[in-house]
Amino acid sequence: MARLLGRLIDGVFHRRILRRWGRVARDAETLDMHTLSTLRRRAREIRRRLDRVIYVAEGRLTLPAVGSNAILKPLYTDWSYRPELWRGPISPLGMVAVESKTEYGGEVKVFHDCRITELTLRQIRNTRESDLAPYGLRMDVFRFDGSFLSLVVELPDSAVKGLEKRHLVRLTTVVEVEKPLEIFARLNIKHGPNVEQIVRELPLGSDEVMVEFDLAYTKLNEKRVERMWLDLIFEGAEMNQIILRDVSLTRRPRAEV
Repeated sequence: MARLLGRLIDGVFHRRILRRWGRVARDAETLDMHTLSTLRRRAREIRRRLDRVIYVAEGRLTLPAVGSNAILKPLYTDWSYRPELWRGPISPLGMVAVESKTEYGGEVKVFHDCRITELTLRQIRNTRESDLAPYGLRMDVFRFDGSFLSLVVELPDSAVKGLEKRHLVRLTTVVEVEKPLEIFARLNIKHGPNVEQIVRELPLGSDEVMVEFDLAYTKLNEKRVERMWLDLIFEGAEMNQIILRDVSLTRRPRAEV
């Protein structure tokens, strides 16, 4: 009963506030400057709080849900991961004139050799029905006088726990570009003083792109594996907009022959 009464009172106050600010909006053209200045200050104070409520509500109510780790996994997958940039909100939301070695969130770092950088990064909210990742990354590249641009994604310790040469590591991405370019994925595995590197070109042509890294063809020392990271390398990125709507990795043992 008390809860119902509370909702009724909230509804009455809400309607009264709407009517009051409706009158203010209607009379704003004829109000004196002092009154108008006071009302503007109050409206801005209210708007800041409303904007925060709307921002949080849209983040929580829009699908896919923030923090979602829904990943399409091959049979017998024993590890899967979606980096935080594609899983939840990071701060700052965007960056301009991004310098080389700039960190974006806790797992992604940008590398390039531009003298004058005209690169912007922005985390965007995915809202399409087909999206599994809550967030995506948009890169706007304008004038680019360097020879390379790459994103380095650091992977957690769980990526190398139990890692063996019989494993296949699959990278799945959802990519949108304004104009064609080449994108390469390089998987790096540090074991002792050595680093194994496997490079695959992403076969662009459809939204969802998948490549696999077969560790059987490496000289991996399974007893000394320390860490793993992923490089996404963009060739010919000048004057292009690149959207990575999802980046996820899975790992599974190769079928025994």
